[in-house]
Amino acid sequence: MGGGVIMIPLMTGLLGMDQHKAHGTSITVVVCSGIAGAITYGARGDVDLMAAFLLALSAVLTSRAGARFAQSLPEWKLKRAFGAFLLFVTAILLVKPLLPVVHGLDSGWREILTLSLAGALTGFLSGMMGVGGGPIMVPVLAMLAGFSQHAAQGTSLLAIVPIGIAGAFAHWRLGNVKADALPGLIPGALIGTTVAGLAAGYVREDILRVLFSAVLLWTVARYLLAKKPGDVARAP
Repeated sequence: MGGGVIMIPLMTGLLGMDQHKAHGTSITVVVCSGIAGAITYGARGDVDLMAAFLLALSAVLTSRAGARFAQSLPEWKLKRAFGAFLLFVTAILLVKPLLPVVHGLDSGWREILTLSLAGALTGFLSGMMGVGGGPIMVPVLAMLAGFSQHAAQGTSLLAIVPIGIAGAFAHWRLGNVKADALPGLIPGALIGTTVAGLAAGYVREDILRVLFSAVLLWTVARYLLAKKPGDVARAP
């Protein structure tokens, strides 16, 4: 993943950003983490250029629509939508070992259609939620297209780069990128992504999945219970 599911709660909770700016700033940083991650995985041969191209092609067209839709929502609704998205990510992580795996799509129109549809959904959610879209792309590549887990992750990270650029540009035009936070966030994301990419083959996936899911569930509760402005005013 690009890291948005971690950055956004930290930026709103620790830096005091409003939800819209956190989403726009996150997707900008995700571009850099996608580059670093794709290089690390690509050096091991775990990136499929054609699959990344197909995912990104349709995603670039929908990411701007996702950013504009996020802008149209009041902050409390965007928070709840982000909480629902985190719940979806957590569910995917927890049930992943139980899901069937397809041993690859037939090359041709089925593969193109599957990756294009996944890319379109990824682009919209990426632009709206400020994330890279890995929670959608990796399961599609691993469980539907027959990619190995490492190849799915590496290909997803490469596709994140153009998707993130389109989403970041849209958020920038909407005034949702906090530029003075980028000099700290980008170097941290580059270091973290590079280290994580190198360590990916040595970490037990089951332990990491459970720990990460627990953190996400705690965050989900905070976002799904976001109050309307009127509810806050009426609180005793």
